[in-house]
Amino acid sequence: MRRLPPLHALRAFEAAARHLNFARAAEELHLTPTAISHQVRQLEAILKVQLFRRFPRPLRLSPEGEALYPVLRDALDRIAAAVGDIAAAQGTRPLSISVTMAFASRWLTPRLPRIRAETGLELIIEAGDMPVDLRGADIDMAIRYAAAPEPSAKWCRLFEDRIVPVCAPGLVDRHEAETGPGRMIRLPLIHYRWKSKSEAAPSWERWFSRAAEDVRQVPIAQTFSEEVHAIDAAIAGQGVVLASEFLVSDFLARGDLVRMSEVALPGLTFWAVFLTSNPRSDDLLRFVAWLREQGR
Repeated sequence: MRRLPPLHALRAFEAAARHLNFARAAEELHLTPTAISHQVRQLEAILKVQLFRRFPRPLRLSPEGEALYPVLRDALDRIAAAVGDIAAAQGTRPLSISVTMAFASRWLTPRLPRIRAETGLELIIEAGDMPVDLRGADIDMAIRYAAAPEPSAKWCRLFEDRIVPVCAPGLVDRHEAETGPGRMIRLPLIHYRWKSKSEAAPSWERWFSRAAEDVRQVPIAQTFSEEVHAIDAAIAGQGVVLASEFLVSDFLARGDLVRMSEVALPGLTFWAVFLTSNPRSDDLLRFVAWLREQGR
């Protein structure tokens, strides 16, 4: 077992010995000269020697101080170098980002080359629909879809969302007379299971009610367990799906999907979540800023 004096006393002595000036040592360590003097005297009391010749001025090292100073200086230099190497390695490793399957495939993956080019960040995408424990998993950040933040970590608001009815343009062409909320009941409707059990989960019943249409029973043409598969089916022309407006924004912009009505259900919010203790916080905030810019 090592028996060492307090580290703060060793640091105070090393800085004072290097500068041969208590005031400059205090400035470097963000202390007062009195605190430096007190810590050096504490170290001298432990070692039972004088480390400085204080009189006559200027301040000089004693023989014992001259013996201790280079050993302590080299040790602290090695510690600083090791810490710097670790920090540099942290700065070059990819960031691990947890996202849902739909967010990964429908929005994030097509943008990965731009993320590298515009931010310099390398990402590892951990796609899955089960929430991850940031404290128990090797994950730097999670993209979550929630109504409000939780106090367990830092939550950065990214994008507001709405749930809108969309389908392939070819489906509209085949059912040209079936446009508008009242006639959409006769189109093939696609459904997927919402991950949460919330009463506010999107459903065709809620959508028709919001559209002020009295529909007693909604015939569903196809049900999927995953949102991403329901969107794929809509792109393939198999029916109309209530989808996240944010996740299908690229398909709407390209014309692969068209919006069938201006009636929308309120969605939740996309959040970037990470621990404030993460050593890559600056990189994570840079990624958050990039995501927000894309959302605009």
